[in-house]
Parts: sequence; C-alpha cells; structure tokens
Amino acid sequence: MKINSLKFNLLFILLAGTFSNVSLAQEPDPVLENLIKKGLEKSHSININRLDTEQARVDQKLAKSVFLPKVSLSGSYTRLNDDISFDDDTQQLLMATQKLLIKEAAGIPFNADFPENIPLEEVNNLQDKNILKSSVDVDWVLFSGFEATNALKAARHKEASLQYSGMAEKDRIILKIIETYDRLALVNASEKVLSASEDYLKDQEHFVRKAIENGLATPISRKKIELAQQQLAARQLEYKHNKSLLIEVLHQQTGEEKEVLRSLDPSLSTMLTNEIAPEKRNEVNALEEAEKASEYKAKMEKSHFIPKVAIKGHYEFLEDDLSLLDPQWYAAIGIKWNLFDGGQSRLNSKKTTLEARKYREQIEEAEEMIALSIVKAENAYEASLQNSRIAEKEIELADATLDLVNKQHKNDLASITEVLDALKDLEKARFQLQESYFNQRRAATKLLHSKGLLNY
Repeated sequence: MKINSLKFNLLFILLAGTFSNVSLAQEPDPVLENLIKKGLEKSHSININRLDTEQARVDQKLAKSVFLPKVSLSGSYTRLNDDISFDDDTQQLLMATQKLLIKEAAGIPFNADFPENIPLEEVNNLQDKNILKSSVDVDWVLFSGFEATNALKAARHKEASLQYSGMAEKDRIILKIIETYDRLALVNASEKVLSASEDYLKDQEHFVRKAIENGLATPISRKKIELAQQQLAARQLEYKHNKSLLIEVLHQQTGEEKEVLRSLDPSLSTMLTNEIAPEKRNEVNALEEAEKASEYKAKMEKSHFIPKVAIKGHYEFLEDDLSLLDPQWYAAIGIKWNLFDGGQSRLNSKKTTLEARKYREQIEEAEEMIALSIVKAENAYEASLQNSRIAEKEIELADATLDLVNKQHKNDLASITEVLDALKDLEKARFQLQESYFNQRRAATKLLHSKGLLNY
C-alpha cells in the first residue's frame, strides 16, 4: 500500500542518516570552521586580550631600553637683574695684581709708579646678565642592579600568560559556537521529523476520507486527524521560532549575515573520540606563566638595593655666555646605591611573592578540577553513546508498532486513536534519537576540551 511504502522510505532515510552520522563523524565541517573563524575575529574579549599581549611586548621593549643611551638637546635664555661680578675689594686686588704682573714683564721696579700709557683690562664678570645656552646631555645606564633584567623576564612571562589566556578564551568561544550550531542542526532534524509526520497524516486523512465515503469510518476519525494536524502545526511553529532565535544568537556570536545563516542546513553527526592522553590545559599554562612573572617581579623589587652604575656626559655648544665657573663639557661615571627606602621595596617584594603563591594554589586547584572534569566528561560520553543505541532501538520498536497498528486499523481491529498514538510514539522516538546525537556531540566536545584536545 502507499502508506506502507511511505513508512518504508522514511525508515530507510532515517537509517541512512544514522549510518551517515557515524561514517562522516571525523570529517571537519567547513561551514562550522568558517563560523568559528569569524566568531574569533569578532570577539571583543579576544581583541582585548590581543591588546594586553601587545602591551606586554611594549613592557619588554621598555625594560630593554633602560640600557640604551638617552640623548637630549636643550636650549634656554635667561636674563638676570644685573651682571654677577666680584665685590670692589676683590676687583681692586685683581687690578693691583694685574699691574704687578705687567711691571714684572716690562722690567719695571716693584716700587716704581705704574706707567699711565699702558692700558689695563677690566675684570670679567662672573656671569653676564644675558645668558643664552644650548647643550647636549647623554645618560647611559651600564648596570641596573638586575632590575631591568628581571623586569624583562617578568614581562616575557606575562606575555606568555596572556597568550595562553587568549587561547583558553578562544576555546570557550568555540564551545559556544559549536553548541549553537549543533542546536540549529537539531532544530533542522526535528523539522524533518515533523515533515515526515505531516506526510503520514496527509495519507491517513486521505484514507479516512475514502473510508467515510464508503461507510467504513465515521467523521470523528477525520476530526481526530485534523486535531493531530493542528497539534503538529503548533510544534512546527515552535521549532520555527527556535530556529529564528538560534540564527539571531549565531549572528551575534559570529557576525555572519542572517540571510547566510538562514540558508545553512547543518546536520548532526556523531563525534567519535580516541583514547588520547590529555594535554596540559591553556588555563594551567596561563597560571604557570603568571606565577613565573610574579617571581621575577619580586626579584626585580628586591634588586632595588643593588648599586646602579651609569655614565653621564654634558657639552655646551655656546661658550660666550658661560660663567667663569661653568665648564664647556664634562663626563662622569656614577654609582647610585639605595641603602634604605623605608622598607617599601621589601614589602612590595613580599606582596608579589604572596601573589605568586596564590597562583600556585590556583594551579593546583585547576589541575584537580580538570582531572574531575575529565572523569565526568568520559562518563557522560559513554552514557551518550548508550543513549543513542537505546534511541535507535526505540525507533525500531515504534516503527514496528505503527506498522502493526496501521494494518489492524485497515482491518477494523484498531481505532484511529491508536494509530495516531503510535505515530506520536514514533515521532517522539525520532526526536529522542536526534537529541541523543546532540547530547553525544556535546559530551564528546566537552571531553576533548577537558583533555585540552579541542583543535579548531
């Protein structure tokens, strides 16, 4: 009969889809990979992490720049209220000394009067009131007491910690996109199940109409089918609304155009996992790198008491406005030794050391939680596989029951209500099978993530 032929085709499609779900399990989905790529590009948290990582690289450059010479040019103009000069007694003494030197050079006796025809030079000011200066200064740190070196190492480990944190955040985003995508596939699969039920009800409606015309059925049977069709329409509307909501969520997660998302037709596929040893999670790596960064930061703060060595140079381009006491250039090497700063360096180092110990506690806690999550994920994965096998058996039973009740109905041995109930049982079994595939994928994805093996 036509109805039996339709049921056979539906069963064949369902079993073919089940076989396809298993055989194509390990093939990557290019559509999903593209959505994940766009989701990672759109993520604000990933972009913020990328900027934080870049800041850590800048911190490394700043630490290295301590050992580079700093060269600065400066210029200034100053006007004093008056010239700075020697007092009168000192000026008279300098003039008298100048006369004695001239007498000695000219061979004039010491007690003789100074010749009036010999000019004397005025005593120079210590500093003219108009001062124009232009100079270059060089400061060069030769040894920072390991402060810059430890700061560089701390920044490197901070960068590594941020990179691992970014990878962990990527995993969380990937999990959300996969779940939304799988839910969309579940809705599509459910719509196909409802479509099969709709076709079956149409055939039943045609059969009952013919039976009523031949006096073999009552109008009540037709009304029961019409009620079942309305209930089916309500379920179809519900899944339509669910699909619209999932498309909106996926649009927000990935930024993909809604029209493109509406055209997608994802299907659920069994995700098989192998017995692979777990790898260290990115969360643990991030905490370990943060711990190392804190340790080097504590060393940097301790090195505050180690002497620092630096070279300083200065050169004046303009000589005319220099005072009698100002050099034109100088070079110096100096040592700076902080003997006591009120205990600030010691307390800061202790505070940072405590922070490193906090990271160690977080690492141990994270490892314990990850070990527990792996056990839970393995158990959930095994249970999901068993639930899929149970759902497949329930479909076989529900399909055989519907076939039997349908034959009985044709021979007036079963009512239309029993046929519709058997159809609902088959529809429910098909829903459960698709949900078992969805749950199995969720369990497999969580297992891979808990083992640090989620690669996209």
